[in-house]
Amino acid sequence: MNRPLPFDPIARAAQLWEDRIGPSDTMAAVTGLMRVQQIIQSAVDNALKPHGLTFARYEALVLLTFARSASLPMRVMGERLQLHPTSVTNIVDRLEKDGLVKRVPHPTDRRTTLVEITDDGRTRREAATAAVTEIDFGMRGLTSKQTAQLTDLLTRIRKATGDFSE
Repeated sequence: MNRPLPFDPIARAAQLWEDRIGPSDTMAAVTGLMRVQQIIQSAVDNALKPHGLTFARYEALVLLTFARSASLPMRVMGERLQLHPTSVTNIVDRLEKDGLVKRVPHPTDRRTTLVEITDDGRTRREAATAAVTEIDFGMRGLTSKQTAQLTDLLTRIRKATGDFSE
C-alpha cells in the first residue's frame, strides 16, 4: 500500500465538482464507495492468497459448506453467487484442479452434475475463513452498529436496482 496522502482526494474532487459541475453528493459517495471496494478487495485478496484462493473461489467453498448435502448443481451455484455460468465453470474447474471440490452425478437427474466440497476443501475453507475474519474482511474504522447501518444502506441500493426481490 502507498503512503497516505496528506489530504482526502475524494473530498477535493467533490469540491471541484461542486464548483464546476453542480451538486457532488452522489459523485462523492460513489467515488468513496469504489475506493473502499478497492481497499477491501486488496485486504481480502491478501488474506486469501496464502490459501491459494480468490474471493470468488472462497465464496463457492462457503456456499457448498452451507448446502445441506455439501453439494449443489452448478446452475444453483451461479444463481446464489450471482455469476454467469461460464464464471461458475471456471471457478469449479480451478477448485476441482486443486482437489477442493469434485463433480458428481446427480442421484435422480442424469442431466445435472453436482459440485461437492471435499475434505480438503472444508479444511481450506476453514483456514481461509480464519484469515478473512481475523482482518474483519478488510472493514476497519466502523463500530458494529455502523457496519449494520452500512449493510442496510447497501441492501436498499441493491434492492432498488433489482438485485433481488425478497
